[in-house]
Amino acid sequence: MSDTVTVTIDGAQVKGRAGQTILQAAEAAGIYIPRLCAHNELSAHGSCRVCTVLVNGRPQAACTQPVADGMIIENNTEKLTNMRKAIVEMLFVEGNHFCMSCEKSGNCELQALAYRFGIAAPRYPYLFPKRDIDFSHPDIYIDRNRCVLCGRCVRASRETDKKVVFEFTGRGAHRRLGIDAAADLADTDAAVADKSVEVCPVGALMRKRVGYAVPVGQRKYDHKPIGSDIEAKRA
Repeated sequence: MSDTVTVTIDGAQVKGRAGQTILQAAEAAGIYIPRLCAHNELSAHGSCRVCTVLVNGRPQAACTQPVADGMIIENNTEKLTNMRKAIVEMLFVEGNHFCMSCEKSGNCELQALAYRFGIAAPRYPYLFPKRDIDFSHPDIYIDRNRCVLCGRCVRASRETDKKVVFEFTGRGAHRRLGIDAAADLADTDAAVADKSVEVCPVGALMRKRVGYAVPVGQRKYDHKPIGSDIEAKRA
């Protein structure tokens, strides 16, 4: 019995494998579905909802929803684009993102999504929350002003680093990235080579002494929009 399934994404037939998510099948076919919390080397989480698509008319997170034969999937529609833009804009106003001075600028996935969606300024008022920065560790730091609670570092710490350095604490507006220590990041066993540091999509978890090492014009998203590498696969 074949494990191949056929789905339709924005009118195009796409072959996938049983067990694949919509995001994985689309990516293999060269179709970019915007995402933020999803990462190819980590388990699916479905927290940011940027990858939401319509499956047979109903919203689903593409990073967690498995493909099934005959699915009709909408990805590139005005309604979905407006919803994704709203999510990205809310992430900007709920934190303190100063892109002009951020070391992650040009390599930041949140910033790159804003550029791809044509967001010049959020439509919502800025909240300017009071958030702390932990510079106690000799090699890495946490800037919670930039954290979007995607959970990548939490999953990478568990799944790849085999540690439990990071975890979420609190609920609702008080939810924040916590650490496995009473006070400071320096008191954990976090290391500069940890996968959890590498996978942060924004400038919330950074290595020290590497900021601005890549000149403007040579950064990841300086010339091509986010998702271009996936779309280049499409024949």
